Amino acid sequence: QVQLVESGGGSVQAGGSLKLSCAASAYSAGYMGWFRQTPGKEREGVATISSTTTYYSDSVKGRFTISQSVDKKLLYLQMKNLKPEDSAMYYCAAGGSGNGRTQSLDGSRYYYWGQGTQVTVSS
Repeated sequence: QVQLVESGGGSVQAGGSLKLSCAASAYSAGYMGWFRQTPGKEREGVATISSTTTYYSDSVKGRFTISQSVDKKLLYLQMKNLKPEDSAMYYCAAGGSGNGRTQSLDGSRYYYWGQGTQVTVSS
């Protein structure tokens, strides 16, 4: 079993930056990714990564960067030029199945989930 623990969330003003981290207890095959959810809104795939590819939602492309350690046990999300609409609970996920951008950004395809870390962006 894989346990995921996120850290790095907090409050920041619009235009600022945050870097989220996710520590995995073990390696898992497939995609790892970051997802976010705001009360009343659907869960959104933010960014995903495999050994060869990264994918981003249209809303964060160019502002966020996902990366991982060589052993796949550390996952990061560098968030720049943050906007109020980025405010959400951010979740780390692993064990993502499928192929391509659409499937990798589908949270229902992930097996392991962290507890979440809150990001709040004020204007």
